Amino acid sequence: MKQKIVIKVQMNCDKCTRKALKIASKANGVNSVAIEGSDRDQLVVIGEGIDSANLTCSLRKKLCYAALWSVEEVKAKPKPDPIPKPTSSTCSCGCRQLPICPQYAPYPMLYEARVYDYTSSPSFCPIM
Repeated sequence: MKQKIVIKVQMNCDKCTRKALKIASKANGVNSVAIEGSDRDQLVVIGEGIDSANLTCSLRKKLCYAALWSVEEVKAKPKPDPIPKPTSSTCSCGCRQLPICPQYAPYPMLYEARVYDYTSSPSFCPIM
């Protein structure tokens, strides 16, 4: 069972903050440690099978003041439903196969046409 423990700790300087984080992170079963609260005086510990009383006593020995505020169970977030795959054929970009793929421009349509010149007097001069 994953649990979230909030301990109010007196942390006046950065050294005290680092010491509290170090003590909490060394406890058995701890997954994450963070500092919260408006005055940044709450130590939030998340993990499995943590002895909250023992952790509070360890912090009290090193930092002089520590009070256990709350212990609560952390519930797992529900997984979102997977997006169903389209049953129709798809192109290389993954979009549904439409008459024209929206990602790629269609191939240009080229037509071959012969042009006939029906002038009455053909000239063999290329300049004129």
